[in-house]
Amino acid sequence: MADLLNKVGEILPKELQAASTNPVPTGDDKGFADLLQKSLNQTNTLQQNAEKAAVDIATGQVKDLHQAAIAIGKAETSMKLMLEVRNKAVSAYKEILRTQL
Repeated sequence: MADLLNKVGEILPKELQAASTNPVPTGDDKGFADLLQKSLNQTNTLQQNAEKAAVDIATGQVKDLHQAAIAIGKAETSMKLMLEVRNKAVSAYKEILRTQL
């Protein structure tokens, strides 16, 4: 089980790896909002690259079809992850609203 968790940690982005190994915030660490903004910017960049690759495929200007397919796949996966993060955030917000004081 520990080996499986270590392997999961290997595929995490470097920012999340650092956060999981150093849970105590220091003055240099950025908050959740900064990490989320960076992830959104990265997803946007991947989406733009995928759109360009799709246009290149449609116009026949693609140099490497395999790389274009990989770019589109990365953008799709990134968008799915962002949608799940959004869904979890909305769910957490609704749960907080239901909490009675």
